[in-house]
Amino acid sequence: MIHTDKVVVVEGKYDAIKLDGILDATVITTDGFQIFKDKEKQNLLMTLATKRGLIVLTDSDSAGFMIRNFLGSRIPQEYITNVYIPDIYGKEKRKDKPSAEGTLGVEGMPVEVLEEAFKKAGVLGEKPKTLERQITRLDFYEDGLMGGVGSKEKREKLLLKLELPKRLSTTSLLKIINILITYDEYKELLK
Repeated sequence: MIHTDKVVVVEGKYDAIKLDGILDATVITTDGFQIFKDKEKQNLLMTLATKRGLIVLTDSDSAGFMIRNFLGSRIPQEYITNVYIPDIYGKEKRKDKPSAEGTLGVEGMPVEVLEEAFKKAGVLGEKPKTLERQITRLDFYEDGLMGGVGSKEKREKLLLKLELPKRLSTTSLLKIINILITYDEYKELLK
């Protein structure tokens, strides 16, 4: 398994699912071209980039490069590591026909090819940082942010304080909050 403290950005949920068994990392999707309009997600990616750095992994087709270039124009290059996949012709198993350009996307890449792409980008071999106490699902539950009356409203207030997109799921919020703030800062925010 490849470990990185950087946040990995991919186009869609099937790309994220593919990486789940390969990476020990936080993976965020752009939801394809939706990123062009979604100012909240753009701001989130900028914040994550300055805190941890981003690894951008998009398909090798023209759409993937449009998304990659868009992110590169919004986020300073010193925060971005680009991982490129080769042009391999074929179609993903879940699709009826190949993409317009006939190449496989991230979701269709063999694991060995993805590992090699990360290696070429210099991502392999990163050691996990010594972590402080992480904020957990149990903390969310005990603090009334999950599983209780009014928990959704409390999460929305926390999202607002952290200037995060209001559509973040509880699981995504938990991953992102552990990147942005410490446990002590989290407890202070809840006061």
